[in-house]
Amino acid sequence: MSTAAPPPPVRLIPRLDIKGDNVVKGVRLEGLRVVGTPDELAKRYYAQGADEILFVDIVASLYGRNSILDVVERAAREIFVPLTVGGGLRTLEDIAGALGAGADKVAINTGGIRRPAFLAEAARRFGSQCIVLNLEAKRRGPGQWEALTDNGRETTGRDAFSWVEEALSLGVGEILVTSVDQEGTRKGFDIELVAEVRKRAKVPVIACGGAGTAAHIAECLARSDADAAACAAILHYGVTTLPALKAELARAGIAVREAPPLEAAA
Repeated sequence: MSTAAPPPPVRLIPRLDIKGDNVVKGVRLEGLRVVGTPDELAKRYYAQGADEILFVDIVASLYGRNSILDVVERAAREIFVPLTVGGGLRTLEDIAGALGAGADKVAINTGGIRRPAFLAEAARRFGSQCIVLNLEAKRRGPGQWEALTDNGRETTGRDAFSWVEEALSLGVGEILVTSVDQEGTRKGFDIELVAEVRKRAKVPVIACGGAGTAAHIAECLARSDADAAACAAILHYGVTTLPALKAELARAGIAVREAPPLEAAA
């Protein structure tokens, strides 16, 4: 008699929003405050058992360049979990540079919306597995969200779900779903948004925006069937740690990858 395979462990992914030399955090992508340096926080979260780390240059699209590749190079020498880089990636050469610096995946938003064929070209050249759609979505009404660009600064008029479907058809291999409304609030995820993306996607989905407690993460993962959760403020401000989060999720019946002992990771 066969038994169902256990669900794969979910991933917990610290998100580092980078402006210049600093990691910053805001609320709804505005009112940014410095919370540390990329090197310091990346090493801390790796030591605590991060499953992946997400680096986003939040002003790269605004200024037309990405300036965090040196950060990624340093991280790749000491951090041995997958690294994803986003911000200002508009050409195949930009992606090649990020991967050459040590990134395993790239997250694309503005460059893809401005020229959707870019996603297809990137997937063909580098493989779908390393092309992540970075969806920044803002609720516009019941069951309706708009895709935004430039770290939530610019409207596009594009329905978020039609854009997700198009991006999937172009070959993206993962979707990072950030709720602009919930981001930084620590009041919980936009579970409806994440669940609607999950319904459309056969590729992994990462929920982002709103984590304030382990219960928020557990509820989102359980109700949306997301594969991972990206967290920022809850970690940056010391509300909790990755080992504590993983322990609480495990108690809630959610499979997680093993973390270092709480004392060792403190």
